[in-house]
Amino acid sequence: MDDIVTQALTKWPNVPHCYGWLALDARGNWRMRNEHAQTHKLPGDRITHPALIGFINRNYTHDAQDRWYFQNGPQRVYVELEVTPYVVHTEPAAGFVLQTGEHMPNITAGWLSEQGRLFLQGDGKFALLDDRDMAQCLNDLSLNEQPVTDEQLMLWLEQRGSSGELSLRSGSQRVVLDYILEAAIDKQFNFTRTPQASI
Repeated sequence: MDDIVTQALTKWPNVPHCYGWLALDARGNWRMRNEHAQTHKLPGDRITHPALIGFINRNYTHDAQDRWYFQNGPQRVYVELEVTPYVVHTEPAAGFVLQTGEHMPNITAGWLSEQGRLFLQGDGKFALLDDRDMAQCLNDLSLNEQPVTDEQLMLWLEQRGSSGELSLRSGSQRVVLDYILEAAIDKQFNFTRTPQASI
């Protein structure tokens, strides 16, 4: 957390929290949601200012109730999660990189959902793969240790993972993938998609 944030927390410890104004979309973009966006359930405007994105990334964390927030000076700005608290991208030199800029080198588990989306876990973080990077990861998938075809992958999804052992090559590791229903991920991995004020 930035020093300026820590100092602000000390100076103003009881500033009311903010809900609904900041969101993280399925591609790892931070979005500002004004009253119009909130009222009409719109995603909001994508934040593009590099310094602001960096500030959010450095001060992004969660509370004891598994609600994710950005500590903006003395105020907690709780984050609406479209899917997961983290979104991971692939980079040729760095491998998997989170939307916060942190590397995710040690993938320990993975899941493919009924929607064909890839979820990865490693270094204590659970992340959705940006859909734009899925095509690249398809080349690293294998079924029963053989390259998987599109038809085999579709069958694996239709049969909820029962048609063989699907795995992902990540560096020198081979990670076995399980099937997962997206409606269950927030409970299974302990995060709140739409934070609400505590009563």
